Amino acid sequence: MWQVIHGWAGLTILISCLMSILGIVLAAIMIVRMPEDYFLEDKKTRKSPQARQHLLWIIFKNVVGAAMIILGIAMIILPGPGILAILLGLSYMDVPGKHALLYLGLRLKSVRRSLNWVRRRFGHPAFTFPPQTLTKQQK
Repeated sequence: MWQVIHGWAGLTILISCLMSILGIVLAAIMIVRMPEDYFLEDKKTRKSPQARQHLLWIIFKNVVGAAMIILGIAMIILPGPGILAILLGLSYMDVPGKHALLYLGLRLKSVRRSLNWVRRRFGHPAFTFPPQTLTKQQK
């Protein structure tokens, strides 16, 4: 009996570590690929190439976003940047009300600081955040 439980515990720890590493790598890639004014733009006014209008591209973005949200939820319990992964997943999805949820998450100074830390680490300029996400002292 203990061998079975011990085997499951090892497998659970391995899966946990792999999910954390995958989440961190995906989050870093997504953060670096976003333009610095990403959070200032509205999806409706953003110019997008023809490929983005294709149904398969929209499905792919939503699947990647959903995967990041699932990894983020898991990373709230497991080690990893859970809230950041959830916000990144949400930013890639095409769902109603996503901007309101993103702005809610971007109000956290730690989230904005983490996003810009990753960008600086890879030699990219910091994000410019919308005024409604900044506190009075930061405006």
